[in-house]
Amino acid sequence: MSRRAEIASIYLRIWRTYRAWAPSLLSLAIVVFIPLGALHSIALESQLDQIGFGAGLKLLATLAAVLAITATGLIGEVFYTGAVSIALTHPHDGHPPSLREVAGMLSYGPLIAVDLIYGAAVSLGLVLFVVPGVLAFVWFGLSAPVVEIEGRGVRGAFRRSVQLVRGKFLVVALVLIPIELLGDVLTDLAASFSHGVLGGPFLSDWLADSLANIAFTPFYAVAAVLIAVDRIREKDGGGVDLHSKPVQ
Repeated sequence: MSRRAEIASIYLRIWRTYRAWAPSLLSLAIVVFIPLGALHSIALESQLDQIGFGAGLKLLATLAAVLAITATGLIGEVFYTGAVSIALTHPHDGHPPSLREVAGMLSYGPLIAVDLIYGAAVSLGLVLFVVPGVLAFVWFGLSAPVVEIEGRGVRGAFRRSVQLVRGKFLVVALVLIPIELLGDVLTDLAASFSHGVLGGPFLSDWLADSLANIAFTPFYAVAAVLIAVDRIREKDGGGVDLHSKPVQ
């Protein structure tokens, strides 16, 4: 299969999986992204230009603010992707787990650590030189599914993600990056619209960020899980299978 056909096939499977699992994916996204939307809005509301720093300190403070905004925008995506990994791949008493069962099965410590480290690595890379941030985004992009599918710890998850991405870097990049960028554009459009309707910046940013993530992050999570499952199967000659349908 050519690379173009492989990428097209992945996008088609992402859509089919999202359509089949939409109620469960959206319900889980609501639980994750409404509180995290508030965190991101607080970062956006930082008005560093009003602080009387010297030029050097103001530059450092501005870089820190950009880093915080980027990191809080990524935080939650990884954790949510881990939860989706359980929902799509872990049988529970012969059937896919419910949302309550997913909550009970999550590896909270490793998953939160991976979420924070991944967000910080990507954000720092983007702020400093851009390219390292893009590389970190792709190479470590399968860490969350690995935590839940293979039961790996934090270091093991990052190492395993690099191993799975190796040999398929462009495929992974051309799936995950466009989805992430489109989600960012959707968030900006939602923020612009909500500013005009609601007026208050905090409430409008919170609403826009939460709704955009709820609507679009499931596509990113499904993409990461599908790619991880495919790569585990290719690397190991076996692995986990996706459930054919969610719990009704």
